[in-house]
Amino acid sequence: MKILKREHESYRLRIECEDDLWALARLCVKGRFIGMLGQRRDQTTSGIEGGRAKAAMRKTMWIKLAIESSEFQSFSDNLRVHGIIEEAQIDKGSHHTHIVELRDEIELISCHGFPKVDHDLVKEACASSGRPKVVIIMVETDEVVLFELSGRGMREVSMWTMRGGGKYSGAKSSEGVSKNFFAKIANEISEYLPENTPMVLAGPGHARERLAPLIEGPKQLIATSMGARSGANEVIRDGLAGAILADHSMVQETILLEEAWKRISTDGAVAYGRKQIENALDQGAIETLLISADILREDDWTKMTESLADIGADLIQCSTDHDAGEQLLGMGGAIALLRFKV
Repeated sequence: MKILKREHESYRLRIECEDDLWALARLCVKGRFIGMLGQRRDQTTSGIEGGRAKAAMRKTMWIKLAIESSEFQSFSDNLRVHGIIEEAQIDKGSHHTHIVELRDEIELISCHGFPKVDHDLVKEACASSGRPKVVIIMVETDEVVLFELSGRGMREVSMWTMRGGGKYSGAKSSEGVSKNFFAKIANEISEYLPENTPMVLAGPGHARERLAPLIEGPKQLIATSMGARSGANEVIRDGLAGAILADHSMVQETILLEEAWKRISTDGAVAYGRKQIENALDQGAIETLLISADILREDDWTKMTESLADIGADLIQCSTDHDAGEQLLGMGGAIALLRFKV
């Protein structure tokens, strides 16, 4: 994300990657306005021409919407923002949907200004914009799973298996079959991934060492105790990939959340639930508050979190598009790591 212009009540932004769309979706809340170039049919250009019906022409214009709602799915390349046309050449008061895509320029307006949590989210999006995606390839002798990681989520992209019931059912466990299996996987992975995509090849055993030479590009080999999704979470949770994943927000969130689960299991310095967190804040005990970016903007959490800076506490706005984030939702959406038990 790039800030083109900033004023007290508005941001003019350029969208540069999918993670920017994730951040913008959190900012596009009801009561605000979004403006960008869009198209509307000009009904004055319809009619009859040469004995045939003439369709209304689409005109490109600047359209400012009063936001009603937004829709965004992680790993998609567009954000849909629904609202009522507040400003345009035609159709004021009509419903319209802006489809925000990569490289679009938008203006986001809040008549009451933006709270600190929104400024922080924009700042973080600008700092991480353009960071390459990373893939984790979990490799076992008879199964390979490809996971794609963005700054805010993880998804399973492909699975190849020689196990019963699948495409390779009935294949004999021979060296030739195994060699062909890995060669096919390497070819499909190379076709799917953009050039120079960072890769982590992980898994139990040594199957990853057989696949690695068949795939071109930067890669790191890591031994894990488990395969498939559990193994991918192990790579993230334990920081096994080092610098390749260290700067990704999702990885940092996961590591901190794992520390929170550990403290819960050992009756350590941690607080969860609104009342516990407010009590810890009153006593100046909070070191880091991890909270769902969506829940933060609901139920007046924003006002409460404005006091965190007064006690030198950090606020982490978490995504829920990965396994640790889903666990956070199960705990009420917010959890605090404390300096001392309260």
